[in-house]
Amino acid sequence: MLKINNYSNYILKDISLEIDEKNLIILGENGAGKTTLAKVLAGLVKSTCVNINNINPSNVFDTNKVSLINYIPSHLDIFDEFISVSDYLKLSNISSTKNINDVLSYLDISYLEDKLCKNLSSGQAQLVMCASSILHNALYTIFDEPTSNLDPSHIKNVFKLLSNNEKLKNKIIISHDLNLSYKLKYDIIYIKDGKITFRGTSNEFFSQNNLDEIFDGSVKIIQDNIVVDF
Repeated sequence: MLKINNYSNYILKDISLEIDEKNLIILGENGAGKTTLAKVLAGLVKSTCVNINNINPSNVFDTNKVSLINYIPSHLDIFDEFISVSDYLKLSNISSTKNINDVLSYLDISYLEDKLCKNLSSGQAQLVMCASSILHNALYTIFDEPTSNLDPSHIKNVFKLLSNNEKLKNKIIISHDLNLSYKLKYDIIYIKDGKITFRGTSNEFFSQNNLDEIFDGSVKIIQDNIVVDF
């Protein structure tokens, strides 16, 4: 179980959560603290308030941390400008026996295998990071805006990954994409001004009454899709 108890900083205010082995979506306004919370949970921001199965992710490294949690950022930062997609993914394949070619094929990006990471488009880089998450094979994987910069066909590939409970163990998704969140049917927390103002099921969050309360009537469910009512 992933736990955070009474965590506060300059953005977040008294955050407490217990995330059992299940999937979760974190929604909220811009600047509400979603990415900050993700980095705290992943141990990238040091804290004594977080533990995964009684292990503080801030205090473990190497393969010990690899098996616990993995944070997939919203964009790919590469410090070696000559590294290829294949070599990058080999670095991600530390604790699993999964085949890189199979993973590339699953996400329909086999054509990127020999391409330099520095030459990837933002959307291609997003898909390569999704491939790395499968190879990383952590107990918890946190995705920060996994569908940003993706065209519709590749959003479908990411949705296929996120809705598949066999490829990844437990997924935590930060997103502004309400329609994706609605389709995934994960439990949801909503953060506003650094505080958790909603925690519940997808059905509870996406009731029209709750959407009206949170989004002041600007979000509607129309033909089983979430749309902005201009």
